[in-house]
Amino acid sequence: MNETSAGALRRAGTAATGEIGSVDTTVHAGDTPARAAAGSRQLRSARWFSGDTEVALTHRVALRTAGLAIADGDQRPVIGIADSSSELNPCNLPLRAQIAAISAGITEAGGIPVTFPVMSLGEDLMKPSAMLYRNLLSIEVEEYLRSYPLDGVVLLANCDKSVPGALMGAISANLPTVMLTGGPRPIAHFRGRAVGSGTDTWRAFEDHRAGRLDDAGWAEFEGCLACGGGACNTMGTAMTMALIAECLGFALPGSAVLPADHPDRVGLARRVGAAAVAAVIDDRRPLSTVTPAALRNAARVISAAGGSTNGIIHLLAIAGRAGIAFSLADLIAAARQTAVIVDMQPSGRYLAQALHAAGGLPAVLRQIREVLELDTPTATGETWAAYLDAAESDVATSHDVVRTLAHPIYAGGAFAYVTGSLAPDGAVIKVSAATPALLRHRGPAVVFHGYQDMLDRVNDPELPVTADSVLVLAGCGPAGVPGMPEWGMIPIPVALGRAGIRDMVRITDSRMSGTSFGTCVLHVAPEAAVGGPLALVRDGDMIELDVPAGTLELDVPADELARRRAAWQPPESAHVRGWPRLYQQHVLQADTGCDLDFLRPPIPGYAAFIEPVIGRS
Repeated sequence: MNETSAGALRRAGTAATGEIGSVDTTVHAGDTPARAAAGSRQLRSARWFSGDTEVALTHRVALRTAGLAIADGDQRPVIGIADSSSELNPCNLPLRAQIAAISAGITEAGGIPVTFPVMSLGEDLMKPSAMLYRNLLSIEVEEYLRSYPLDGVVLLANCDKSVPGALMGAISANLPTVMLTGGPRPIAHFRGRAVGSGTDTWRAFEDHRAGRLDDAGWAEFEGCLACGGGACNTMGTAMTMALIAECLGFALPGSAVLPADHPDRVGLARRVGAAAVAAVIDDRRPLSTVTPAALRNAARVISAAGGSTNGIIHLLAIAGRAGIAFSLADLIAAARQTAVIVDMQPSGRYLAQALHAAGGLPAVLRQIREVLELDTPTATGETWAAYLDAAESDVATSHDVVRTLAHPIYAGGAFAYVTGSLAPDGAVIKVSAATPALLRHRGPAVVFHGYQDMLDRVNDPELPVTADSVLVLAGCGPAGVPGMPEWGMIPIPVALGRAGIRDMVRITDSRMSGTSFGTCVLHVAPEAAVGGPLALVRDGDMIELDVPAGTLELDVPADELARRRAAWQPPESAHVRGWPRLYQQHVLQADTGCDLDFLRPPIPGYAAFIEPVIGRS
């Protein structure tokens, strides 16, 4: 490991394990230092295991049967390890190998480790989108933490939706939480050039559709991509969410972009286990970590990193679970306070391994320190101000991948927020990955009503479309599919692609991959499926986008829109039962994070987590 990142993780590790500071969590023969450090406060798990009742006896026997010895009066904290690894999800699979080291770290710090499985949300194979199941994962995590004798938890997550889903569940349960993300996958190479996950795939696909890459080249490109497990190594949603988890104080400082195949991951995993015990000892809980200031810092980090627009949705959902009033406009306002300074695909040139070499998130925070609120905590409990002060000499300043605010990749911030007659509740655009000349544009709509309609027509050489047209994809929002898949990077019509057109204005109520790029207006709210104005757009309607002014307008006479509104009928869902039906009935719109309405606290600031009755099952 380079000295920069090694120093960041070393400091995080010592703070977590008690090598410095006032808390000694080293295990000594015959004592229980974790309980001693906690003082007179009773551990949550003691409600299950302490006492001479038949219920407590049965609980102790159950844990011993699983190979974990516990006695009446044993006050060691029980730390759950929520394992989301799966052979169906190569992004999360490397986390499986970290469990033994996490368990060792928990044991060494005076805790009892217990591992349990949770859903593995993988972007590659899960359809129509892992987004459909983010909220379900959050329910699973919350209910595991509610119903079992756990004092704290280590969340293992890596792929896009697994990180926010796990965090949302832990925030709702409000038990001490530490997250270990799995890191970026190794770098593939194609014809001597490094290939970024996702971003270079989209570019190669457009080249193949336009005839610039032949069938043999396309097959060769496919062969290079299976280079190992881990998250996308571009600044896609997975890397964005890893940075958010670290910034919010859930992941150890310096850990977010440690590569999946790095030998230092074993040591990191041990420190994560120890940090979870320390969090229980110190009674550090998510609702004391997720604050308005921390959310604003996370928004600034997303922007500085040129992060994924999906991070916006997830951060809004995290705020909602914490009962914090934090709107899309609030988020974008905070994000606009910093420029894009991380030179990573898709906004820039490099991959995640370069960001790790430059010092990871601490290096980014140092460069944007002047706009941050640094009294927020890290995962070790110290403030970011204290951490960065201690790290000052250890953070790289000369790496191209992390610029300064004076010499950014993109000066205006990564994102913009637009509203208007086509998006009354707002929409977002990643301006750092858009074409500047298209940020002010007026053109006629070419409307696709759903994904299949788009697939059926976008490759038709007779499609009536020009480079000035505005491509509209409607009916693909949170309730519409359901699940709001990443269909927003609408393919350039094949005839235009062959003519050399590489970007157009595209507008949709769906999302796009964090590895994607282009002038794509996303997350239009309200969506078409619930009667948003996007449902009323017709071919030829004039649409005007003015990103500098923050507007998105549908230029259609009011009486014509009223006629269309009167004729509009809500689409009939094919889902009459099961999770998709429940999701469609309760999902909120993109401008509030696409959570389910019944999962958020009923009023801001109200924690609605009810502990179970401990008795016979």
